[in-house]
Amino acid sequence: MKWGLACLPLLLSAAQAAEPLAARVAAAARQAVIEQAERDGLQGVEVEAELAALPSTPPSCAEPRIEPVDLRQPAHMRFVLVCPGVGARQLVNVRATLSAEVGVALVALNANQPIAERDVALERRDISTLPDASSDLAELVGMSPRRALRAGQVLQKRMLSAPLLVRRGESVRIVARSGPVEVTNAGEAMDPGRLNETVRVRNSRTGRILRARITGAGEVVPVEMDSNNMAAPDQSRD
Repeated sequence: MKWGLACLPLLLSAAQAAEPLAARVAAAARQAVIEQAERDGLQGVEVEAELAALPSTPPSCAEPRIEPVDLRQPAHMRFVLVCPGVGARQLVNVRATLSAEVGVALVALNANQPIAERDVALERRDISTLPDASSDLAELVGMSPRRALRAGQVLQKRMLSAPLLVRRGESVRIVARSGPVEVTNAGEAMDPGRLNETVRVRNSRTGRILRARITGAGEVVPVEMDSNNMAAPDQSRD
């Protein structure tokens, strides 16, 4: 019993010595989350961080260097404590909560239905486990949910895709430009596609199939400028 009481001050001293280190690690984690949030363009960022657990043994130096190991999810971050010149390394886990003003669905959204301005607004939400939320409403409007989303749901970029501008079997306008000259032809899309995607298009007059890049709704530009793909009788010059 006397031995245990004699050790008590030592245990308290070790715990007290760990407190500044815990604060330093939490501060480093908070700063790392804030910097990443700023790079992601998030607005109204608020962050809190704490160690999930102190190291089982104190570092062998008074001022260990704090280095990030895994910052992908604020709720599950890892740092390593490194003592310069000693080589000792200790892994520590940090929990952080991140909230920001992000895009939220105001109404239920159907799959493949473009999002309108009235459908989304900025609201403060905890996004600690949502790494691809967005504060840019202009980035969200016009996108289409890959699946149905409920009202109040945070809009994550992985849930959205650019809207289809060309559908299979639809008529398209094939546009070839060379300097001030623009030549157009009618065509039929053989594949669906979104902005800047490459699809197959059949020239309506020649029947030839070409690869073309989607530049707008119902409009494509040949990937390889081939005069055989454009038929003179159907040409119009602007």
